[in-house]
Amino acid sequence: MDWSKWLPQERANLCFIRRDSRVLLIRKKRGLGAGKINAPGGKIEPGETPLQAAIRETQEEIRVTPLGLRELGVLSFQFTDGYSLYCHVYLADDCEGEPRETEEAVPFWVEIDAIPYAEMWPDDVHWLPLALGEQRFQGFFELDGETLLRHRLDLLDSCPTP
Repeated sequence: MDWSKWLPQERANLCFIRRDSRVLLIRKKRGLGAGKINAPGGKIEPGETPLQAAIRETQEEIRVTPLGLRELGVLSFQFTDGYSLYCHVYLADDCEGEPRETEEAVPFWVEIDAIPYAEMWPDDVHWLPLALGEQRFQGFFELDGETLLRHRLDLLDSCPTP
């Protein structure tokens, strides 16, 4: 795959909220990855910055506002069916409000050393520890459905500009 010529069909975000030794995750109820465990997030709307989208999506999906958000990485996904996605990864220090279940997601706190990677997308195990450790990164992932075919992960000094 020639990533230098790659263009995504959609842009999205993920927002991980860390509190002490725990991270706030969700079980998605609908959309891409329904049934899987992930973080709040979703598509970036026209006229919206990735940061604004991360805050909005987190508020919509689990009814909390992330605090101290910072972008730590970007992920490029190419699926064999032609779908392609560019995703900004954010980490927050905490949140305002109590997470609540919505039509989109069931939120839950989990100890960082007990993250259920087996119930997540197969790429997460490669980059999520970096994000939670506040290491900046850029990842490139090729998937066939839920099967990871190839990947590359680069450590960075700063987040790349799309």
